Amino acid sequence: MSENEQHVAPGWRRFFVARFWKHRRVHAVVIVWALVYLPGLGSIEIKGEEGRRILPAVTMIESGDYLIPRIGSEPYFRKPPLINWMVAGAFKLTGIRNEWTARLPSTLCVLAAALAFATVGAASLGELGSLFAALVWLTFAGNIEKGRQIEIEALYVSLTALAFIFWLAAYRAGKGGMRLWFLPAIFLGLGALAKGPMPHLFFFYGPVIALLWRDRRLQLLFTPSHFFALALMAGIFIAWALPTILLSNSDRVAAVWGRQFQGRVAGQNFQLSSWLTAIPRSFAYLLPWLLLAPLRSPANETPAHRALLWGSLIPFVAINLIPEAIPRFAMPALGPAAWWFGELLRGDDLHWPRFLGSASFAPRWRNQTVAILVGLTCL
Repeated sequence: MSENEQHVAPGWRRFFVARFWKHRRVHAVVIVWALVYLPGLGSIEIKGEEGRRILPAVTMIESGDYLIPRIGSEPYFRKPPLINWMVAGAFKLTGIRNEWTARLPSTLCVLAAALAFATVGAASLGELGSLFAALVWLTFAGNIEKGRQIEIEALYVSLTALAFIFWLAAYRAGKGGMRLWFLPAIFLGLGALAKGPMPHLFFFYGPVIALLWRDRRLQLLFTPSHFFALALMAGIFIAWALPTILLSNSDRVAAVWGRQFQGRVAGQNFQLSSWLTAIPRSFAYLLPWLLLAPLRSPANETPAHRALLWGSLIPFVAINLIPEAIPRFAMPALGPAAWWFGELLRGDDLHWPRFLGSASFAPRWRNQTVAILVGLTCL
């Protein structure tokens, strides 16, 4: 073998090994997703708000009007129509209208974010960290609950997670301009079409601002590319909202949207007991991985890791202080939280904090614990 061949061969071996493990991660993520989210997906009868996601989709298919959601003949303006469009798309693509096909878009959105953790996030989190982040994301109690229903949360929480994954991966790779902001803007704009133009932005910009502040790069928020991204986010929502207002009773639309906002902020139905338990109930969505949050890793306990924690925690707490907050309002924090756990668990020097005895948490115990927690959620 020539000297040149000796240099080339290891490079090719590294390339194929990397490709092999990349696909192994994807396979593992898809298998866990299928075991957790698909069994019994259509066996549970429609409940809660699911009817308000399905009935407008059926009306859209039958009437051909996909602009204005309707329940029967009555316009439904309480939520934007992205979830209705996705259900209608599932019905038309499969030719089947049942609980399984109605809920399939939710499960696919959760899978899309998991695959993004495992692939897009790998350059920053590493092979092990990206796999752990994807598995944590799939097995958060909140995602399992909402990802098996046709509800808005699974959709817009996944879109927020996708925006954060693509932004942080680009930021850690040293990218700037539109390469940093364009794809997150698309996902955040779609998130506005799922829930509304504001809530998920707190959970995206919380960790983003914290990381930029830690790196003294807040000027990235005041660049032309970021302003264009903001315009793009707004434009995606306005592209639906403006013709909807013009073709409908604008006063009625404004009144419905106004009541939606005022009802959450003004606290007209405020209950002290519910408000006091909002934060603990929201933390339940992070189970079972919340149990491992006290672990420490000196190698990964960096200022950026702490900034990500505080940038995620502050909007999480703040949204729960709204007078009529309910736990699901804080669910967009699950995306940054999964990334944080991926960074934490990839460390080989994990140990419990001093108040829990400072015991070491060896890699084999970590791997077994992750496998057990994932396995339990698959049962």
